[in-house]
Amino acid sequence: MTFKLGQKSEFSKTMNLGAKFNKDTDASIPGTPVIRKNDLAKGVMAEANNDGTIFISDKIIPGSQEERAILQHEMKHLVDMKTGKLAYTDNNITWMGETYERKKGMINYNGEWIEEGAKSFPWEQH
Repeated sequence: MTFKLGQKSEFSKTMNLGAKFNKDTDASIPGTPVIRKNDLAKGVMAEANNDGTIFISDKIIPGSQEERAILQHEMKHLVDMKTGKLAYTDNNITWMGETYERKKGMINYNGEWIEEGAKSFPWEQH
């Protein structure tokens, strides 16, 4: 990616860098960019990403208790990824050294295809 002086990058536009923080509308986690998105998959409220960012649905009310709970949950995933407990690719989820196949929004967990994000997964139990 290139960046030219005087030109805002997509990242800085999304993050509104340099703008004054508004506690009522902005989600903030020091060192973790939180990016509001309107194109998350159906039923997905947020995603923790390999690059250390969190996507959160623009349908979540900024500053709400729901937003705080969602961000806390996604931060746990980021911590698990940074400590090596959790990893993912487009085709796999690895939890505590065990790898599970992933495709079309489903994960093959112990021989059963289960929808991603299901609370029955051990990495979702927090």
